[in-house]
Amino acid sequence: MSLRFPIALVLLIVCLAAPAWAGGQAGLDAYKRGDYATALREWRPLAEQGDSGAQFYLGTLYAFGRGVPQDYVKARQWFEKSAAQGHARAHYNLGVLYDFEKGVPQDFAKARQWYEKAAAQGHAGAQNNLGRLYEFGHGVMQDSVRAYMWYSVAAANSTGDAHKDVAAENREEIAGRMTSAEIAEAQKLAREWKPLQK
Repeated sequence: MSLRFPIALVLLIVCLAAPAWAGGQAGLDAYKRGDYATALREWRPLAEQGDSGAQFYLGTLYAFGRGVPQDYVKARQWFEKSAAQGHARAHYNLGVLYDFEKGVPQDFAKARQWYEKAAAQGHAGAQNNLGRLYEFGHGVMQDSVRAYMWYSVAAANSTGDAHKDVAAENREEIAGRMTSAEIAEAQKLAREWKPLQK
């Protein structure tokens, strides 16, 4: 259990996939080189023009303090703009901010709402974190069946080893406290779960 919270923080925004917008690639290339000033210069105009990907990445710079002073309030503001346009990773990052009290008061109910939006789009980190909320009754009624289900969905949908391993470990840990009937019900729910169609 002690590894879950630090790992969730480490996984916050760690994976930066190639952006799908024109001009944003130069910012991503600069970010990967550690040239955060150039990334900021590339992404800020796009973000201010309403590009959800650029808004997400600008929020990332503020969340980690890369090229700018670390500022969770500004990170949240950019993530909210991106999330308003349906950006799954922005939804997830907002959940993390509320879950771990980063620039906002801790609010598990709000964290759950943001995680649910990202989870519905297939975000494995959000699915895993939903499992944790259900496992410990944070912002929801404690429900081992739902926790196991979300851990299973996260493990099945993860494209990265870190998310898959963490979700699988969490699922196995909670299974030790469940009956075979509860596990069967959770497995059925996991098989039936489908992401939102885009």
